[in-house]
Amino acid sequence: MTKNASIDKSIAQIDNVFPSELKKYFVHSKMDYDWGMMISDVGHANVPPDSDYPPNGHPTSHMFSWDRGRILNGYQLLIVTHGEGILESQSAGVIELHKGDGFILLPGEWHRYKPKTKTGWTEIWVGFHGKIADIIMHDYNKNQRKTVIPNCVNMPIINLFTAIFQLAIDEPYGYQKTVSSICIQLIAEIQNIQHKNTTTVFDNSIISKAKYLMQKNIDKTFDIEAFCKSNNISYSKFRSDFKYQTDLAPMQYYILLKIEKAKFLIVNTDLKAKEIAFQIGFNSEHYFSRLFKKKTGFSTKEFRLNTSLKSHQI
Repeated sequence: MTKNASIDKSIAQIDNVFPSELKKYFVHSKMDYDWGMMISDVGHANVPPDSDYPPNGHPTSHMFSWDRGRILNGYQLLIVTHGEGILESQSAGVIELHKGDGFILLPGEWHRYKPKTKTGWTEIWVGFHGKIADIIMHDYNKNQRKTVIPNCVNMPIINLFTAIFQLAIDEPYGYQKTVSSICIQLIAEIQNIQHKNTTTVFDNSIISKAKYLMQKNIDKTFDIEAFCKSNNISYSKFRSDFKYQTDLAPMQYYILLKIEKAKFLIVNTDLKAKEIAFQIGFNSEHYFSRLFKKKTGFSTKEFRLNTSLKSHQI
C-alpha cells in the first residue's frame, strides 16, 4: 500500500468514528493544576469550501481574524484530515498545509491559519498547557525539525484522538488526568512521526542492527568501523544517523549499555568490581571504576550501599 493510500484509509476511519463536529472547552480545578498537564480544548470541525473561518462557536480567547492573527496562552496540536490550507507564524513564515499535515502552535507566538477557499478543510485539534506540558514541549522545541509534520494520520493517532474525544464528551470523574495522559502519548506519537519523516528505512534498519549487536556483545568490544564497513555505510554517516536517532554517539551509547548492566550486577549479585568489569568487557578494573563514577556519580561500593539502604527503607 502506498503512503497516500494508507493516509486515505486512516482518514476514512476518522470520518466513521469522529463526531461530525465537536468543540469543547474546559475549566480546571486546583487538582488539575497540581497534576501539571491540562487539556484546555478539543475539537473536530468540517469547514466547507467558500466558508468563513474560523467558524462560530469558539470563545473569545480562541477566536481570531486572518488580518489580526492570534496569540495563545497554551499549546495546540491541529491536524488537517481533508482539504488544504495555509499556516503563518512568527517563527516559520508562510507554509502550505495539505491533507495529513499536522502542526503545533506554541504559547506566546503570533500565528494565523485557514483553509483554502476552493477546498475548505476538516480539522481535528487538542489544546493543552501546564508544568508537565512545558517540560515535554521544551524537549520537543529543542529537537524540532519542521513546523509542519507530514503524515500525521495513522492508526495510533486516530485511536488516541478517539479516546480524547470520548472522554471530553462523557466527562467521567477524574477525566482530566486521564485525557491529559493520553495527550502526552499523542505528542510522543507526533514526535515519532516527525523523526521518522526525516529518517530512511535503511537508516532505521542499520541503527537497529547496531543497537542489537551492541546489546548482544555487551561483554566484549564492538568495532564500529568494522560494522560500518560490513554494512556498506561510512563511519561519519553512521555516527550522524545514530546520534540523530538516539541523541548519543555510538560509543557513548555502547558504554552506557555497559554501565546499566554493571548497575544490575552490583544490585543483584555479590560480584566485586573487578569481576563486574570483566563481565562487561573491560580489561582494566581501574578504568571501569573511574568510568562508572563519572557516569553515575558513585563508586561501585557507594552505589551498592546506597541501593541497599533504599531497599531496606522501603
